[in-house]
Amino acid sequence: MILELVNAYKNYDPAAKSKAEILLLYPGVKAILMHQLGHALYELELFFLARLVAEISRLLTGIEIHPGAKLGRRLVIDHGMGVVIGETAEIGDDCVIFHGVTLGGTKFDDVKRHPTIGNNVLIGAGAKILGPITLGNNVRVGANSVITKSVADNLVVVGSNQIINQ
Repeated sequence: MILELVNAYKNYDPAAKSKAEILLLYPGVKAILMHQLGHALYELELFFLARLVAEISRLLTGIEIHPGAKLGRRLVIDHGMGVVIGETAEIGDDCVIFHGVTLGGTKFDDVKRHPTIGNNVLIGAGAKILGPITLGNNVRVGANSVITKSVADNLVVVGSNQIINQ
């Protein structure tokens, strides 16, 4: 699992010089590995400990991932500072998230209130994906976009829910 994650970063980032560099110095890797621990505690209903791990991770990396969130395999969080992933968010496999991205809620009820992200999705820097919506597989979200409606597979979306290809 760790090697798979490190390899995903190595394949994605041409600036990465070694696997040791990725494992030890990339904040996204640290945040994902700490999230795995926090999520396991969350699943055991050890909510305080799960949130403690998440808080330590946020302090170390600048990346805030609620321990209830479900992350797919080979997720790359590039740069990462300011990324926020809410409790009921779900992210598929082979996704890339840039700094300043929010996968946030629009409700305060105890329901599914955060986005579901398909496989092979790229979310540009500063984008806000809000509410219990779905981004399909192979979607690309432009930097600083605000997305509040579901997006079908294989589309590029920018601005405020503006699809630029079909």
